Amino acid sequence: MKAVVTGGAGFLGAKIVGRLLERGDDVVVFSRSPAGLPAEALAKAGDLRDASDVSRAVEGADVVFHVAAKAGVWGPRDEYFGVNLTGTRNVLAACQKHGVKSLVYTSTPSVVFDRGGITGGDETLPYPTKFLTHYAASKALAEQEVLAANGTNGLRSVALRPHLIWGKGDPHLLPRVLDRARAGKLKQVGNGRNKVDITHVDDAADAHLLALDNIEVAAGKPYFISSETVELWPWINKVLERAGVPRLSATVSAGTAYKAGAVIEFLWKVMGKKSEPPMTRFVAENLATSHWFKLDAAKRDLGYEAQWTGDCALDEYFGAVADHQTEQQEVAMTHEGVSHG
Repeated sequence: MKAVVTGGAGFLGAKIVGRLLERGDDVVVFSRSPAGLPAEALAKAGDLRDASDVSRAVEGADVVFHVAAKAGVWGPRDEYFGVNLTGTRNVLAACQKHGVKSLVYTSTPSVVFDRGGITGGDETLPYPTKFLTHYAASKALAEQEVLAANGTNGLRSVALRPHLIWGKGDPHLLPRVLDRARAGKLKQVGNGRNKVDITHVDDAADAHLLALDNIEVAAGKPYFISSETVELWPWINKVLERAGVPRLSATVSAGTAYKAGAVIEFLWKVMGKKSEPPMTRFVAENLATSHWFKLDAAKRDLGYEAQWTGDCALDEYFGAVADHQTEQQEVAMTHEGVSHG
């Protein structure tokens, strides 16, 4: 089988690429800068917004894993819609043109996120009429078009919604939390009792392969994916303790954080700032409210079962961090020895 993975050089995409190679599949990685890939994978550089680039990458594929996206809570609308919506349309057009049989799309729970949070939501949740970020808005439209394309010219499409992906090698979630905590810029938002889903990157990758293997049942449907539901702030404090960072003592109410986010967003727009604001309405809502989801559909249709939960997941993450730090120290010592030799 020949598989194309958009964003295959990224955190989740690379895991999917590794699993496909382990299965013996031929893998093409489509990315802006597909560096550091396994030798067995064929790298094709390109831009999702360029239909010809996408078409050349997809030609001859049996399945496409469309993982690439522009994520974030701030930035120009055109960038988010260009990559996330136009890019997905280009993937769909390429799949139709080249007769691709299956498309597994990496979506996000943000496509159904609304004010007030979500407690035990399932796939019947509607798309909101308004979104707090261009990311969520663009991904929601893209997901709808992916699912609507199911059954067209023999294409079977499915959307997965993994929530807060982390794990060994995480370049985003935990490093950002730890950096802000070390700088004294992290405060508990809300009462600290909100529950959220978190997803280990290995579980997220497994879910993508399961979606392909069960595409006959899964086609045309979205699925929430997570590893476990945790109380957000106790979990963050546990992460801080593991990293040797003091537990959080400062708090701010949910209402205050939301209002501050609204004011700061306004100021950032007026001043034309491109940097991410220290607080936004979307971030305030995510930090203060619960957002966790039932996995019944994924378990029933895909046979999905999380493998990475609790202390074993944290042990793996911090073991990897310690190993990386040791390697850096050894490299530094070697360089010092060379310079003094």
